[in-house]
Amino acid sequence: MKEFDKDVLGCRIEKLTSGAGGCSDYTVEGIVNKLSDRLKILAEGCKNSSSDGRFDQACTACLRGWEDIGGPSDDDLNNGKATADVCRFAVLVTLVGSWVDNAKWIQAVFKCLEEQPLALASDESLSKKSSCLKIAIKEVYSATNNLSASNYIGQGVAGKVYKGILSNGQQVAVKHIISDGYVDTFVREVRSLSHVQHPNLVALLSYCEDHNESFLVYELCHNGNLSEWLYGKAGVLSWIQRLRIAIDSATGLWFLHTYPEGCIIHRDIKPTNILINADFQAKLSDFGLSKVMDIGQSYVSSEVRGTFGYVDPEYRRNHHVSTSGDVYSFGVVLLQLLSGQRVINLGDNRPMPLDKMAKFVMRGGNIAKFADPTINGEYSVEAFDLVFKLALSCTGIKQQRPSMEQVVLRLEKALDISKTSNSYRSHRNCIDGSR
Repeated sequence: MKEFDKDVLGCRIEKLTSGAGGCSDYTVEGIVNKLSDRLKILAEGCKNSSSDGRFDQACTACLRGWEDIGGPSDDDLNNGKATADVCRFAVLVTLVGSWVDNAKWIQAVFKCLEEQPLALASDESLSKKSSCLKIAIKEVYSATNNLSASNYIGQGVAGKVYKGILSNGQQVAVKHIISDGYVDTFVREVRSLSHVQHPNLVALLSYCEDHNESFLVYELCHNGNLSEWLYGKAGVLSWIQRLRIAIDSATGLWFLHTYPEGCIIHRDIKPTNILINADFQAKLSDFGLSKVMDIGQSYVSSEVRGTFGYVDPEYRRNHHVSTSGDVYSFGVVLLQLLSGQRVINLGDNRPMPLDKMAKFVMRGGNIAKFADPTINGEYSVEAFDLVFKLALSCTGIKQQRPSMEQVVLRLEKALDISKTSNSYRSHRNCIDGSR
């Protein structure tokens, strides 16, 4: 409850006393009578929880009993997840009330519920709520040659990523998640996001769940991530390629922000989380920090998470997660695509964030100084100016930031200008990267 702070009513706990439906319409005795065997199973499962709250057999049984609580009857579940969650909370109050004199037991149960959300995601519930399939841990280790160092390709929010080949010959990327501290990443990606599919989002293909570790299996993007291309490890990006990567990434983000079942906020947009496939199409990856907002919400409250240099300064102040935070992060990535610079310039005596450097260049009036030298001047000046100003608007005052739809439209305009610009075409000799 503490993490909701002043927004605790946002999780609909007020329905417990408002008579708005579900468990709130019942007395304690009514809940016990209606839930019948399910409540007994929960009580029995939680009865022997260890005093130190460790993930043991009793905790597993307690969590599975908790997951099975949906409503006083199957008919009451028609009101959806919100009603089910309110019912679970009401049942928890009832259960704790019956054991109120045993503080050690209460602490163990709450610690179990708080620290082990993975057990809530039983195989059956995961398969119902996701489009990906469960994969055997033996298959994962075989595909990655036992997580061989030679197969290591990167680091995500919650663990290392390895390339591998499944028994059916499919090439994949496997994220290895150590359960301690990062179990929420596994639950969030499998349960909430695996059904969200788009050409500009990396597809989650399957998952593997074990007691101490978990795995997420994704499509493999053969051309690595944007950071490797910006900083010379993979090759040099042409101006057209940069625009197309920007458009692909922005399109994926636009899709997330307008998802019909609730706005999805990525919260960790940065070059390493923009992958490039064999066709040089960009895809957003690593949803380990993502948040889903209900329809009608303008923000949700959360502890500050993200990567230094890409986090919206306003989010750091008010802890409000909203789409504008993703827009800010994307603006920083745009500045990196234009300049080829790191997010913080450490080469000068006074380190300066990239957005401040851009504003300084803007005041000087010669934005060509901001262009990545590796492009060799082979770009449309008009298009560069448009994208530069777009990036500054993304990193500017929250209320004045564009939506991702507006970002996509302006980037597409910049691409059209670049492809028809005589001044650009006349001396272009770099790779077009067309697809």
